[in-house]
Amino acid sequence: MRTALITGSTSGIGLGIAREFAKTKQYNIVLNGLEANGQKIADNLAKEFGIQTMFSPANMLKPEELRSMVDAANTKFGQVDVLINNAGIQFVSPIEDFPDDKWNAIIGINLTSAFYLSKAVWKGMKDRKFGRIINIASAHGLVASEFKSAYVASKHGIVGFTKTLALEGAPFNITVNAICPGYVKTPLVEKQIADQAKAHNLSEADVVSKVMLYKQAVKDFVSLETLGQTALLMASDHASTLTGIAMPVDGGWNAQ
Repeated sequence: MRTALITGSTSGIGLGIAREFAKTKQYNIVLNGLEANGQKIADNLAKEFGIQTMFSPANMLKPEELRSMVDAANTKFGQVDVLINNAGIQFVSPIEDFPDDKWNAIIGINLTSAFYLSKAVWKGMKDRKFGRIINIASAHGLVASEFKSAYVASKHGIVGFTKTLALEGAPFNITVNAICPGYVKTPLVEKQIADQAKAHNLSEADVVSKVMLYKQAVKDFVSLETLGQTALLMASDHASTLTGIAMPVDGGWNAQ
């Protein structure tokens, strides 16, 4: 059994990816998130798929908690073979009004936490001559949209970070890749649809087609299963030469 540590995995994209890994019954899974019922989510996943799980409430803005989470995973499971840096937040504002604290939080959670965690697992991966680091970036890691300066900066940063670690890890069978999703229909996005429909006096269908999926050639949300399966491919033994890429999974957004 290998062990996968997935940040931000008690909801949304992270939980969707965790479920795809759990279905294989080939991974112990370390779940992480700020949900109050995080331990129960981890226990339910273990029970549903007959695997071992662990839950950590480590805060992405606190390096010592991130290092402690890796130490706890190593103690429980022996090692971390796959690290998926998924935790992220968003804030939308014109630059002149963008709050300083929001900028710092977005860069800290979306980018800097990936540095601390990658650093914490690196020596073990190097010693064992195996490691897979997968960074969940965004279509906004490859292109920009207005009013999302911090988010776009953090996601472009994670793509550059991915490429650098891929070069450093290559001699040790450590691959490092990024997945760049378009819009994914999570509870968070469903709330955004409802809020935008109200704010702009549009139907929810129009918000989806004319606002959210406007730039995608395929007018459909990216599924959690698709992202999970993409991560599983990157984590596999067969992906030893797949490294340093930022893979768009965005319905053709970046083909324009």
